[in-house]
Amino acid sequence: MLYIVATPIGNLEDITLRALRVLREVDFILCEDTRVTKKLLAKYEITTPVISYHQHSAAPKVEKIIALLKQNKNLALVTDAGTPGISDPGNLLIAAVLAAPENLPVKIIPIPGPSAIIAALSVSGLPTDKFLFLGFLPHKKGRQTLVKKIIASEQTIVVYESCHRIVKFLWELIDNGGANLKIVVGRELTKMFETIYRGKPAEILAILQSDSNNLRGEFVVVISHNS
Repeated sequence: MLYIVATPIGNLEDITLRALRVLREVDFILCEDTRVTKKLLAKYEITTPVISYHQHSAAPKVEKIIALLKQNKNLALVTDAGTPGISDPGNLLIAAVLAAPENLPVKIIPIPGPSAIIAALSVSGLPTDKFLFLGFLPHKKGRQTLVKKIIASEQTIVVYESCHRIVKFLWELIDNGGANLKIVVGRELTKMFETIYRGKPAEILAILQSDSNNLRGEFVVVISHNS
């Protein structure tokens, strides 16, 4: 079994009973950063051994993981926060397991739970019957083209943005004809300083720039033409 286990995006209480059971029962836990995962495991007194797996893991690490599956070991894949495989290299591991030449009879089982995308959408008040998730925007190449597509889209759009580029992104929306877009920004969702900002890009920009503390943390941005 290879379990794809969602873990909290901030508040460690946001984990399911099923996820805790799986993390206790598997032979190994594959994690993005062992230090981060060990904090979660320590809180719930889980002693399962951990193995590092992240976006920079080379082929030998993937081969080691596949070898464990061949030995009938049960593994759980987690990321530092949220659902593995969503804006996360977990999907590369799953693809490698599925493509293994040994045709491994491995069951890949989702253990759903926290997701920053869904958390932000759930409180947005914007149309969610269909939406497009774009992850992190590129830093340079193709960024302006994508910003223009976001502004022109008739669907609700969700993006991740860092504290270093959130101001730049809001200005890009304003400068490219998106001044009247309806925006919901979730900062540090589920954490102690969780904040939800609502308004047009310029209104949110003014709030963020009014206090340097408002520019700290991680951001999820929900964008829509409709309310």
